[in-house]
Amino acid sequence: MLNASFTSGGLRGSLTLPLLAALGLLGACGTVVYGVAAPALMPSLVERNMLPVANGKIELARTAAFAAGPALGGALVGWTGGMTAYGVATALSVLAVVLLSRIGEPLRIRTDSRRPLVEIRTGIAFVLGHQLLRPILLTQFVFNTALFVIMAIYAPYAIRQVGLSAAEAGLTLSAFGAGMVIGALIAPRIMNGLPLGTVIAIGPVCGFAAALVMVLTIFLPSGWLAGLSFFLMGAGPIVWVVSTTTLRQTVTPDHLLGRVSAINALAYGARPVGAGLGAIVGSLWGAEACLILAAVGFLAQVAIVFLSPVVQLEKQSLRLKSNLSPA
Repeated sequence: MLNASFTSGGLRGSLTLPLLAALGLLGACGTVVYGVAAPALMPSLVERNMLPVANGKIELARTAAFAAGPALGGALVGWTGGMTAYGVATALSVLAVVLLSRIGEPLRIRTDSRRPLVEIRTGIAFVLGHQLLRPILLTQFVFNTALFVIMAIYAPYAIRQVGLSAAEAGLTLSAFGAGMVIGALIAPRIMNGLPLGTVIAIGPVCGFAAALVMVLTIFLPSGWLAGLSFFLMGAGPIVWVVSTTTLRQTVTPDHLLGRVSAINALAYGARPVGAGLGAIVGSLWGAEACLILAAVGFLAQVAIVFLSPVVQLEKQSLRLKSNLSPA
């Protein structure tokens, strides 16, 4: 049993592994609820033509926190101990609740009786029956699987095969967060200048390019190449997130947005699948086989997008709702 004791003002407490797991589950559930609710709420707060900008700003804030949060947490633990880090995290969470409570959400018509299972089936049927949302969901599932095949084996691969130190391996991984921030910054500008289908294709193409660069490290071990790979994995997919979120908000009826966002969040369930594949393939055939497998997966998600009507989209507009209905 793992025990961690904290002392503050003479009061001692103990965290056990099951309690930590329960807290982690609670935090993950809250993150999913926010991830589902935020895209569903956004169209009622901003004009439709401003959705790319609004979604870009949300992703910028999220990715900046993703990149800076672990570094800040580590620094706080090193300077003042774990209790201060947990206290800051709690204070920031309370601040987030206060800020969200100040949003002037438009009034909605509420029904007295809800049928959750029926509503879930309706959301699934809408996504799987839509000629645009179906390939997007499938692409995200394949992308997350391939990404976590790499993540599962990268640390030992970087140290043993590439020859990086632990600090250098961490720096290459930080390029992922830097790419996410850059991608969130440029996504609205790209969407204003390119056809929507082209913008959506950027994410899968960048993912495949990143996988090829990582495979190249098998033959040319280099921290710079590994860092470039993670940068591309961060930048391209964030452009994908902003553009596909905007598309989803445009083609989905308002009353289905929450359910469609929830179905979309299921793609993140592919991450443990990818990690498991990475562990199995890596143990049997080595980390190099995992990198090649991931590259095949990234190629598959490129094919899914380019064989779908998504790449034919010209622009994000309200007309998509009437012109591109479910198949």
